[in-house]
Amino acid sequence: MPNTRKTRILTVVLCVAALGVLALLPSAVSSQQTNEAPTTDLNVRTDDVWNGLGVKGVTPDECTNPAVANRSFEDNKFIFEERENADDGLGPTYNDTACSSCHQSPETGGTSQINELRAGHRDNLGHFAAPPGGSSLIQLRAIDARAQELLDRAPLDTIRTFRTSLNVLGDGFVEAIADGTFTNIRNGQPGDFKGTIIMVPVVEGTGAPRVGRFGWKDQHGSLVSFSGDAYLNEMGITNPFDGSQGLQENNSLGASVAAFDGVADPEDDGDDAEAFANFMRATRPPGRGAITAAVTRGQQQFVNASCAVCHVQSITTAPAGTVINGGTFAIPAVLGNKVIHPFSDFLLHDCGTGDEIVQNGGEGTARMMRTPPLWGVRTKTELMHDGLSFTFAEAIQRHAGPGCTQSRNFFNNNMTAAQKSDLFAFLRSL
Repeated sequence: MPNTRKTRILTVVLCVAALGVLALLPSAVSSQQTNEAPTTDLNVRTDDVWNGLGVKGVTPDECTNPAVANRSFEDNKFIFEERENADDGLGPTYNDTACSSCHQSPETGGTSQINELRAGHRDNLGHFAAPPGGSSLIQLRAIDARAQELLDRAPLDTIRTFRTSLNVLGDGFVEAIADGTFTNIRNGQPGDFKGTIIMVPVVEGTGAPRVGRFGWKDQHGSLVSFSGDAYLNEMGITNPFDGSQGLQENNSLGASVAAFDGVADPEDDGDDAEAFANFMRATRPPGRGAITAAVTRGQQQFVNASCAVCHVQSITTAPAGTVINGGTFAIPAVLGNKVIHPFSDFLLHDCGTGDEIVQNGGEGTARMMRTPPLWGVRTKTELMHDGLSFTFAEAIQRHAGPGCTQSRNFFNNNMTAAQKSDLFAFLRSL
């Protein structure tokens, strides 16, 4: 973990180590009966985000009760919200200073109006190529102006796109979906709507692949992998789960940043990255707003337009006790055999809104994006992957790929004004 934290936890880590381990062990499986996952009302004042995994704990205090990674939900939430600085290893290039900077609205773990920037170009063979340095992610900040990434230094990289921040509340349930469930969803989709599954390595396990489900390009299959990658790429904190075992710092469009980096790698020993993952695992998914008659009618229009083929309304997680992520995580009872309503299949689709960026899955995925889960969409003012649509009507009109065109045309040609109003009421309830 960042060096400044080692002293902070030294006096308490021995007495809480056993408790932290016990808190994160899978809960005893009392029943394999399928039931609904608990949800949060997306109201910061009600304090209902914790789903019961581990122990809730109490809010840490820097003076009397410093946070200890993986001791409790409140500890992990505190670390998720904690701001990094240069002494912790922040940067030298980065996007923001805390996980909660991009995942906060209306409460920690939600979405935000903060976007990241991706770029690249096509080479002489027509293949996607990343900017100098090898990553399509352009960090928007630096701890020293001399390290700032400026696209003026990458004139070939004319493919440019924003990516909106994603809600991570309830992602523990998404992680707990069996690979075979995604295959079954895909196999049940008609030809024009059929999604693409990609397999990605789980860095904390044996490296064995798992179905990708996190990120706009399904680039991660586990929350520890997702957290380790984000810790490096969004904050510049090297860690054992960042894809290079914490030994390779971000560069500045290919230029070394060693002169600006005074903290030895890895800057986090893995505790914080695991704390981020365990915070997300212990959160409830976004719940619905008021269900009125108009909302109910609008949900039927959503089905009639075939939107629910990709924005799948209900998915059941794998049974409690199922071992996933290369043998590193057993699904606890609080996450297993739970019905969730993400309104997503978590698969890649060419819906006419792709950003041309290739991250995983090869050239065929350039025009594909993950079906965005619609749970919690009522908290977003910037829609679609790039945040460039501002109303549901605008977002619908951008759907122009295979299958999606059919749904857009149904909205345009087969719905009355009243039915469209009902559809919007339904979307505003999510």
